[in-house]
Order: sequence, then structure tokens, then C-alpha cells
Amino acid sequence: MEYLNLPDLKGLAALRAVVELGGVDLAGKFLHIGQPAVTKRLRSLDECYGIPLMQRKGRKLELTAAGKKVYAYARLALDHQSTLIEDLYSLRQGKNQLRLEVTFAIGEHLLSDLLWHFSENFPEYKLQSRMGYSRHIQTRLATGLSDLALIEQAPDHPEILVQKWFEDELILVCAPNHPLSHQPTIPVMQLVSQKFVLRESQSSMRIILDQKLKDAGIIKLPITLEVGSTDTIVEMLGRGQHMSFLPKFAVKDALKSNMLHHIRVDLLKIKVTLWIARNRSSINNPVAEAFIQSIRAHSN
Repeated sequence: MEYLNLPDLKGLAALRAVVELGGVDLAGKFLHIGQPAVTKRLRSLDECYGIPLMQRKGRKLELTAAGKKVYAYARLALDHQSTLIEDLYSLRQGKNQLRLEVTFAIGEHLLSDLLWHFSENFPEYKLQSRMGYSRHIQTRLATGLSDLALIEQAPDHPEILVQKWFEDELILVCAPNHPLSHQPTIPVMQLVSQKFVLRESQSSMRIILDQKLKDAGIIKLPITLEVGSTDTIVEMLGRGQHMSFLPKFAVKDALKSNMLHHIRVDLLKIKVTLWIARNRSSINNPVAEAFIQSIRAHSN
């Protein structure tokens, strides 16, 4: 791998600032440097990559085709740098702090209660939490950038230990005004004639759903929209045109209030296990032990 001519993070920051703030002057003020320094950093990037990254059109600087690629990389690299700084800061805080990661479904519907319960019972401990997709969470766990995670798919990695948290289920739901809402049960193949709003394909719940449907002989559902928020899906179901498969823990309140109806599907039961996953290095972390104790007590 070539390490001799790597881009400078300051140059990447200058490029991002110019693009997002709209000019060299504003970028300089944001970065607390003068306009000549911003221009110098942009030229250094051009030299690094051997191709112009920005071009002037009238009074404005615009990205070239190459610049668009470098800008996308700059955003990713700088965001990762910010995350790394946060993680290193957490490490300096000592063993009274826990870096927790959860999937979006858990974060949207369970995390607030879990955090409140934990803070009430263990006020001496600090906890940092963030949401993400399972594959990203597993990578961060394996590399030690997080200590503990709550996820729907058990990782298979030598540096990650998993234990069951509780069992849930993906269920078929629709609004009371949906044409099928009066039917308590439908045949599995009737699903292919309906319209669906589902979580995005990279979410854990969607991955589990797709596999179970494939096992039942359904290769693809008629999906109208893919949405990254369960709450948004529930709102869209209220219009009565679509159905969705959602975790029972995420829709229990909507079911109780009759905002949604649960329709059973013959020969299709999609069980989901929620897991506690932790890096081996956090085995003796007292905050991790306290948090696991807290969420188990709360779940019970």
C-alpha cells in the first residue's frame, strides 16, 4: 500500500468547508485561518491527487468530477476522525464510563426507558450511546471502539461475546381501515398481492424478514417504499393503503390504542432474538455489568 503521498486532513477539511459554506472566505473564518491559507491547502490537495479538484465558474468555485469523489471521501474521513477523537476521549475517562451502541429499532423504541432506568439505579456511572446498523456496530465492537451493544443479529466474531436479552417477533400490521384489517389470519401467498412499506434493506429487521419470506417461498414482496424510521412507517400505515412487518416491541402501543391491527399469516412466524453483545475487553467493566443488570431487571 502506498503511504508516501497521502492527503492532509487539514486539506480535506478546507475542501469540505469551501464546498459546504460556499466560498474560501467563509471557509477561512470557519477554520480560523486566512484566505491564502485555505487556497494553499486546496492547491496541496490538487498536487496530492495530481488533478484539479475545483474550478472557477464566474465568481463561484465548483467541484470538478474528481473533486466530487475527493469531497465524498473527505466527509467520510473527517467524520471518522471525529468519531475516533470521541472514542479516545472516552477511553481517557476511565472505567466509570460505557460506550453503548444500539440498532435503530432498539434506539427508537427501547433506549430511552433503558437509559432512564440505568441512570436512576446507577447514578455514579456515565454512559455514551449511539445508533447504527448492525454491521457497523459489529465492526466497532470487534475493534474496541465500543464496549457493549444491543442488536437483533448475533455477531460471529472471536472478539465479541453475545448473550440473549429477550425474544420478540416480527408481525404483520396494517391500519384499521386497510381492506384486510378485518381478517385475523391470511394465507402466506396473499402477501404478494399487497402493498408494503418496510424498513430499509440494510436494517437487521429487514434482513431477518427477507430470509424468512424466502424460506416460505416468497422471493420478493411488492414494496412501495423503504423507510429508515419505524415511527414514520406507522404514520404511513395510517392512510390504509399499505402493510408492514414490524417488531412487536416497536408497535405494542399502537396495537393497544387500535392505531394498528395485527394480522397473522399462516405458516409464517418470524421470531427475533434481541442480543447483548460486548467486546472481550469489557468483560471486567463494572459499568457494562451494571448496565446488563439494569436492562434485565427492566425487561423482567
